[in-house]
Amino acid sequence: MPADTPRLTVLGSATPYPDPGNPCSGYLLTAGRTRIWLDAGTGTLAELRRHVRLDELDAIWVSHLHADHTADLLTAYYGALYADIRLDAPIPLYGPPGIADRLARFLTNSSRRSPVESAFAIEELSDGHRAEVGGVGLTSRAVSHGMPAFALRAEAAGRTLAYSGDTAPCTALTELAAGCDLLLCEADTPDRLPPDEAVHHTPEDAGDTARAAGARRLLVTHVGPFLIPDEATKRAATRYHGPIDYAAPRSVHTL
Repeated sequence: MPADTPRLTVLGSATPYPDPGNPCSGYLLTAGRTRIWLDAGTGTLAELRRHVRLDELDAIWVSHLHADHTADLLTAYYGALYADIRLDAPIPLYGPPGIADRLARFLTNSSRRSPVESAFAIEELSDGHRAEVGGVGLTSRAVSHGMPAFALRAEAAGRTLAYSGDTAPCTALTELAAGCDLLLCEADTPDRLPPDEAVHHTPEDAGDTARAAGARRLLVTHVGPFLIPDEATKRAATRYHGPIDYAAPRSVHTL
């Protein structure tokens, strides 16, 4: 397998809080020498450090501002500025509107605003946002989660990862994932809600999205506490007949 083949390492996939041995949502995307941390849920920083130091990251991408996708940015801030590394420049951080002020409110303990921009070079996402990080193309689309939330299409070395973030089924995600090599899709809820109330996929929804997008493989993640992974993958397989796997912590998936 070529050294530049993109790989996705699952740092954690639990929700809404960590399980023993499984942090919340977080993934490491590598392509050649490029390393991107996708979502920074509770507990994922420690797992990230098995593979890469903070000062070796090329970027961080965050889907939305719920704690199970962002909490470890707080400790990453302290690691980046006050620990055993020295950043040559702030780490590029792509995240939803308001992410800088949200981090600062948590971190500030005096009248002086915490200098989050010293640790992170923040660029806010918008629908259709595009960025290039070390030869990896990142395209973000706004999705349906009851708050500003984004899905991601990452393209490198002729391979494509689509990541749902947290979202109900929506046209934007299906379009973004079209023809992808690997769809990393949440399957949080056991029962489908009315469309005007839904903010997550069921396992069947994950299968439907993968089928509609023409994804070559489906990786089910963010399986909620009222489901078990084996059940979630089996239910997704009733709607999608391509290869399906579960985003088990510490598993590695090539694109």
